[in-house]
Amino acid sequence: MDITTLAAAIAIGLGTIAPGIAVGLIGMSACKGISRNPEAAGSIQTTAIVSIAFAEAIAIYALVVALILKFV
Repeated sequence: MDITTLAAAIAIGLGTIAPGIAVGLIGMSACKGISRNPEAAGSIQTTAIVSIAFAEAIAIYALVVALILKFV
């Protein structure tokens, strides 16, 4: 294993920890919000989906960095 493979593995490994935790927290908060106020379920669901998309973008950036480290 060369150093670029190791760097790419570390980049993608560390770069996906925070988005994974963030998606879990967003889902938990959305479920709590919907259970407390079912009338606002549509608004809460839309906000949660947009927030999850932004959180997952960080993982995609980590993937791009890992691919650059590996192949460039």
